[in-house]
Amino acid sequence: MGLGYTGKILVVDLTTGRIRSETVPEWIYEQFLSGVGLAAWYLYRHIPTDADPLGPENVLGFAAGALTGTGSLFSGRWMVVGKSPLTGCWGEANCGGTFAPAIKQCGYDGIFFSGISPHPVYLFADNNTAELRDATDLWGLDAGATEARLCAMHPGRKRPRIACIGPAGERQSLIAGVVHDGGRLAARAGLGAVMGAKRLKAVALAGSQRIKVHDRSGVLRLSREVSATVQNQPPFVSGKVAAYLGRLIRVLPTQMETDGLLYKMILRKWGTVGMNQMSIEMGDAPVQNWRGTHHDFDLDTSSRLAPEVFTRPVVAKYFCYSCPLGCGALVEGAPGAPRGHRPEYETAMALGPLCLNADSDSIFQMNEMLNRAGMDSISAGATIAFAMECYEHGLITRADTDGLDLSWGNSAAMVALIDKMIRREGIGDLLADGSRMAARRIGAGSGRFAMHAGGQELPMHDSRFDPGFALHYAVEPAPGRHTVGSFLYYEMFQLWREIEDLPDPSRFYLKRRKYDTDLEKARMAAACSQFVNLLNAAGICLFGAFLGIRRLPVFQWLDAVSGRPRSPEVYLQIGANIQTVRQAFNFRQGIDPLVIRVSDRALGRPPQSRGANEGRSVAVEKLLKDYFRQFGWDEGTGRPTEKALGDINL
Repeated sequence: MGLGYTGKILVVDLTTGRIRSETVPEWIYEQFLSGVGLAAWYLYRHIPTDADPLGPENVLGFAAGALTGTGSLFSGRWMVVGKSPLTGCWGEANCGGTFAPAIKQCGYDGIFFSGISPHPVYLFADNNTAELRDATDLWGLDAGATEARLCAMHPGRKRPRIACIGPAGERQSLIAGVVHDGGRLAARAGLGAVMGAKRLKAVALAGSQRIKVHDRSGVLRLSREVSATVQNQPPFVSGKVAAYLGRLIRVLPTQMETDGLLYKMILRKWGTVGMNQMSIEMGDAPVQNWRGTHHDFDLDTSSRLAPEVFTRPVVAKYFCYSCPLGCGALVEGAPGAPRGHRPEYETAMALGPLCLNADSDSIFQMNEMLNRAGMDSISAGATIAFAMECYEHGLITRADTDGLDLSWGNSAAMVALIDKMIRREGIGDLLADGSRMAARRIGAGSGRFAMHAGGQELPMHDSRFDPGFALHYAVEPAPGRHTVGSFLYYEMFQLWREIEDLPDPSRFYLKRRKYDTDLEKARMAAACSQFVNLLNAAGICLFGAFLGIRRLPVFQWLDAVSGRPRSPEVYLQIGANIQTVRQAFNFRQGIDPLVIRVSDRALGRPPQSRGANEGRSVAVEKLLKDYFRQFGWDEGTGRPTEKALGDINL
C-alpha cells in the first residue's frame, strides 16, 4: 500500500447496523489519490441509478486527503459527499477544522454510510472499535450542544473530533450542512439533510494512529519553507484603504495579473471578511439579489461591514489542523452566550448587501443561529433575498410571511425569518429547501428571482465581474460552487510555471479580454477543475493554493509522502480522472449537464445599466464544447466517452 494512506475504508449499513472494514485496491489510489477521488470512485460504484437522495440507497461519505496527517501544511480539509437532494447531482462539501486527521487516525481513508437507521444513532470510532450508538437523547440538540454532550460522554485521553447535524439537518432542510468544531460547516449541496434522513446525528472519532510517510524530513523541510512565506507579513493597509483599492480596480480599464500573496496578507490580517468592502466596490460581491450595484450599497453604508467591524469582537484566532495562516476567528457572544465563529465573507455578503442589510450585529446573530442549526449561510441569505424580491413585487404578502415585513434591509425580519426557516414554521417551511424549490411552490413567475445554478444558490462572487465563475457555476458536476475556478483563481494558482503547455496570462491586460470566449479560457477553466480536484484529493486548503504552485509545493509533498515521484502533468491527470468520474456519476443519475443553467441575471441578461458590471454579459454556452474537449468527453453533450471511462477502469 502506498505511503500516506491507511489502505482501508469503513462501510456502515445503517439499516442493519452492520459495520465492516474494506481494503482499497492499490490502483484506486494510483488513479484518484484519496479524499474526493476515493469518494467519487466509491459512490459511482455503490449509488444506483435514480437513487432518492433522501432514501436508503444514497451513500453519505466522509473522506480525508492523501496529505492529511503527513506533516504537510494546509492539509486539514475533509469532504462530505453524496447525491445532493438540493440539485440531484453529485454533491460535495468541503470543511476544515480538525476532523480530517481524525478519520485517518482511526485507520481509515474514508467512512461511508448507506441505509436508514430505525432510530437516531451516532458512530463512535477509535483505534480499537467502530460502533453505532443510540443518539435519541441527542436528537433535537443544536450542533454546539451535540458536540459538547458527545465530548462529555467520551472523556478519554483524546477528545473526540465530531461532525454532526443540527435541527436543520434533522428536519431535512435541503440547504442543511454538516457541522464541526462549533461552527465550521461543510455547508453546500444539502448533505446535512441526507444525514438527517439517515437518522445519523453525528460521527465521533478518537483514534491516534500515525500515518506512514516515505520521506518525513523532506516533507517537513518543504513545510518550513511554506511557513516562512506565510509568516512574512509586511505592514498592510487599513480596511478603508482596501475599500478604495476596490474602487480603483473598478474604474481602471486594465487589470493586472493577481498574485495570491496580496490575498494572503488580507487573510492573515482580517480573515475572509477583509474582502467585504473591496468586493462590493469592484463588483465582485452581488448586491440586492444580484440586481443592485455599489450605488445601492455605497462606501458609507458598507463601512458598517468593514473588516475592522468583524475584528473587534475577536478573542482568539482560529487555525485549522496543519494551517500556519489562521484565517478564522472566535468571537465573544452576547452576555451569557458562548463564543462563536466569526462570520466569513460569504456569510457577511449573503446576509448583508445581497439583502441590503448593513446591520453587523444582526449578521453576527444570524451567523451563530445558522451555525448551531447547521444551515448553509450562502443558501439561506440568497433565499431570503429571493423572498424579499418576491415581497417587493407582491408575489407574497404579509399574509404569507406570518406578518413579517420583508422589505429590503429589514434586519429584524431577517433574524425572525432565519428562525422560522430553521424550525420549518410557516413561511420558513416554504423557504427551508432553498430558492428554486420555493419558486416552484410560489409560482407566478417568481423563478426569475431565484439566483441559482442547477438548484444551488449562487455564491457571493459575481460572474459578471469574473466570467470564469460563470463557467464553473454551470459546468461543474457539483454546480453553483465558487471554490473550484475562475480566471482570478487561475492567475493565483500559477500552474503555467510548472506545466508549460498551459496559457500564461499577460501581466497587464484589458478587462474586456476576460469576456472573450476562446479556447484559452476553456483550457484555463479545465486546469482549475483538475487542480482543485487534486487539492481535494490531497486534503489541501484552497487558500493555501492561492499562494501559487511554487510557494505551495503540492506536487513535491505528494512525491515525498509516497516515495513515487510523478510529473505535474500526471498529477493534473489525476484531477481529470476525478472530474470524469463525477461527470459520469451525474449521467448515471439522469442529469444532463446542458440543462444546468445559471440564472440569467447572473450572466448579465439583460446587462446592468450602471455600476461596476455595467454593460457586461457572459456567453458561457460558447465555452462548453472546448471545456468538455479538455477531458476527452463528447463535446456536444458533455458525456464521458467509452475511452475516457476505460482509461480509468470504470
